[in-house]
Amino acid sequence: MPSQSGQKNAVSLVIAVYNSAAYLEFILTSLERQSMDAFEVIVADDGSGPEIGALIERMKSSVRYPIMHLWQDDSGFRKNVMLNKAIAAARTDYLIFIDGDCLPHREFLRDHSTHRAKDAILCGRRVNLSRQLTERISLDLIRSGAYDRLSFPMLVDGLLARSSNIEDGVRITNHLIRTLLHRNEARILGCNFSVEKSLLEKINGFNEDYRAPGIGEDTDIAFRLSLIGVRLIPLRYLAILYHLYHPPTPASADNKKIFERALQLRQARCLNGLAKHESAGR
Repeated sequence: MPSQSGQKNAVSLVIAVYNSAAYLEFILTSLERQSMDAFEVIVADDGSGPEIGALIERMKSSVRYPIMHLWQDDSGFRKNVMLNKAIAAARTDYLIFIDGDCLPHREFLRDHSTHRAKDAILCGRRVNLSRQLTERISLDLIRSGAYDRLSFPMLVDGLLARSSNIEDGVRITNHLIRTLLHRNEARILGCNFSVEKSLLEKINGFNEDYRAPGIGEDTDIAFRLSLIGVRLIPLRYLAILYHLYHPPTPASADNKKIFERALQLRQARCLNGLAKHESAGR
């Protein structure tokens, strides 16, 4: 498939994955329903087994968007390495990041693309689906548009406190109403944010010293971008994303120490980051 880089407002969607081919198939199927066409998909694969590669090869010829599969050996958690490789490989100047356990709404990419702003990070939210609702998801339901709106089962599940952040599944296009409803400061989630590629290059991308989930793929990147004057803009009630159930991941004490050092040093550009992957690609 041709590059999307020459199309107006084209974007690169980076999907961070580790195994779970079933969830990735849900995502790739949902992307067929996106309301915009100018996008490429980069699957940043941190050492998954052969099922992920086989799925992508099977789907490449049937979907309307280009898919790039980047893979590395499984040597422990190296998500930030794969995210940097995805940045280096991206063929557009605007990147959207999600995780491989998140199902995007039909307007997800368009919302990120049309609300992009210079020197800014767009910070989306997510609806956390329960185990029960996640187990009901099927390819047919996705193709039917069932996740283009909040459903009655989702509302009931939220009232029962099994699913959470159900209100973040409400899409509101009126800017004034969104502003009135959401007065809190923007907060970045690693599974739903977007930013100009050039800004990530300025800070040398993601810090690869982080070798466990949490902080390194969102909080750290937002802090270092803020040091060069980048604003965090909330995208709540737009760019709807459904987070599929999995057991909670514990926070890493090592990550906290790395971030505490970053706060002390206040250096926007990390040492162990993107540049080496860009050099390797030349």
